[in-house]
Amino acid sequence: MGGRVAVLVSGGGTNLQALLDDPEVRPHIALVVSDRPGVRALERADRAGVETLTIESVGDRGALSAAVADALTLRGIDIVVSAGYMRILGSPVLDRWRGRWLYVHPSLLPSFPGMHAVGDALGAGVKVTGVTVHLVDEGVDSGPIVLQEAVDVHDDDDWGSLEQRIHASEHRLLPRAVRAMLDDRIQVDGRLARIGGAP
Repeated sequence: MGGRVAVLVSGGGTNLQALLDDPEVRPHIALVVSDRPGVRALERADRAGVETLTIESVGDRGALSAAVADALTLRGIDIVVSAGYMRILGSPVLDRWRGRWLYVHPSLLPSFPGMHAVGDALGAGVKVTGVTVHLVDEGVDSGPIVLQEAVDVHDDDDWGSLEQRIHASEHRLLPRAVRAMLDDRIQVDGRLARIGGAP
């Protein structure tokens, strides 16, 4: 198992914490990057002794993408994980880490892409939603799917109660996907991503 991992965050960092709590993943987390100063995720990283960096958006996606790519390159990052990161980064990051960049999304893609997936699922009246870990490509929530897990939607759910169960699923799936990538067990053939070998 090898590789240096950077985790991109914007908020509380519960998915980051799930990665930090995984004994196989934790030794590989070399950097946590936030687009906002002072968020709880940075505190979690500090407490774990992981280097942190805040790179705020200045309204220009190209400049932000270049700054993030430069920071990752400088630190020899092999794998990028977006865990609640609320910015879309462009080709400077995608070109370098294509196939090595994981994103966790709170729905069963391709249903409910975008930033409001939990509310969209509730609004649509679906009985099942879930979590997807996918590889990042040029689109929004459109890359090859690595792992998915269904989450039932209860009749009395509100945003908070459904999100809580989705988070629990995210905290299981994201470390599994990162472990598979560290072990070089994710194979991609067009739209299809497979995890090979032993879990």
